[in-house]
Amino acid sequence: MMRHKSLPLTETTYLILLALIEPGHGYVIMQKVEDLSNHEVKIAAGTMYGALDNLLKQKWITTVPSEDKRRKVYQITEEGMEVLQAETKRMENILELAHSMMKGR
Repeated sequence: MMRHKSLPLTETTYLILLALIEPGHGYVIMQKVEDLSNHEVKIAAGTMYGALDNLLKQKWITTVPSEDKRRKVYQITEEGMEVLQAETKRMENILELAHSMMKGR
């Protein structure tokens, strides 16, 4: 499998895509990212909305209908899921390599 041209992803982008496997609005995304990262990654609102705009332009996420008209709800797209899976596989390969190189040390 050929490496996706957009890899590697930033940690923030990866976590946002992961968070959006289930639809969510901005505040929910910020909370999920913090939870997924064991409170190590905190995204400021400006940073997150910039990232969401970028992900929308790349068609990795989309907006979905919301019951609350004041909040935009986002969800990962099929293309976004492919990128997320490719990045996950890339990181798994790196971990496997690291584990095998450090065995016995």
